[in-house]
Amino acid sequence: MHAGNHPLGGSLAAVNAPAHTSIAPAATAPAISISRVSRRFASGTLALTEASLEVGEGEFVALLGPSGCGKSTLLRMVAGLDSPSTGSVRVVAGPGLPGLPPVGFVFQEPTLMPWARVADNVALPLRLAGRSQAQALPAVREQLQAVGLQGFEQAWPHELSGGMKMRVSIARALIAAPRVLLMDEPFAALDEITRIRLNDDLLAWWAAQRLTVLFVTHSVFEAVTLAQKVVVMGARPGRVAEVVDNAHAGPRDEDWRASADFAQRCARVSQALRRAAVGSLEVGRAEVGRAEVGRAEVGRAEVAP
Repeated sequence: MHAGNHPLGGSLAAVNAPAHTSIAPAATAPAISISRVSRRFASGTLALTEASLEVGEGEFVALLGPSGCGKSTLLRMVAGLDSPSTGSVRVVAGPGLPGLPPVGFVFQEPTLMPWARVADNVALPLRLAGRSQAQALPAVREQLQAVGLQGFEQAWPHELSGGMKMRVSIARALIAAPRVLLMDEPFAALDEITRIRLNDDLLAWWAAQRLTVLFVTHSVFEAVTLAQKVVVMGARPGRVAEVVDNAHAGPRDEDWRASADFAQRCARVSQALRRAAVGSLEVGRAEVGRAEVGRAEVGRAEVAP
């Protein structure tokens, strides 16, 4: 296992990986391999059970499901921010910039430093890796231009809209040149127009940088728009219920989103969500039944002579 001493700065997750998460050099293996992963918290809550998933190098995969189905928990384990109780997580990624991890993480909130200007927020990973402000500045300008924020280098976070703040957060993740990008509902709090625009921009950044992306969302529309593969998850406990292929050879643009093909894909994913919900109810009833049997057996043991 390889894990460098990389600091965690906002949208860039350091991969100081726990024992069950390994980071390996790029090879022919999938970029992300999750094998029979379960996660039980100290409270006793089983958040995730027997989850298995492979994400190919350069693939865009969406994790879709209701609240409480373990999407963010799974993402955090891929990032090395949490450990599975059982099973294993393996990330196979080529090197990023020297001194920086090959995995970037964009959180639900922009997590910008309010006391720092936009340029300093974006430069944070490079500064933590030992670059001077002068050394970081060209890359900061290039990245801000790539996310459409050229000219905002000296702006303060409180002067930006929600969409602009999220662009700064994404720029901060991408400036480290990660090979794997993990995104935890980054556009959930934005208005629909801004969200669609950022979806389009994210697809362009993914194609340009040949990133492997694992993207958490509650939105069927967003999952079908972005992902080549939609992983539908069920809850109580969280699990991978179904994997829906969503490969599309043409552009994922506005015309496609208005097409019958897109509507059919959304319907197919929605049906998979409904099947997962039914499966969750059945799993929940089985868990309750087992718990009741266990309590009955304990009761009999207590009254036995």
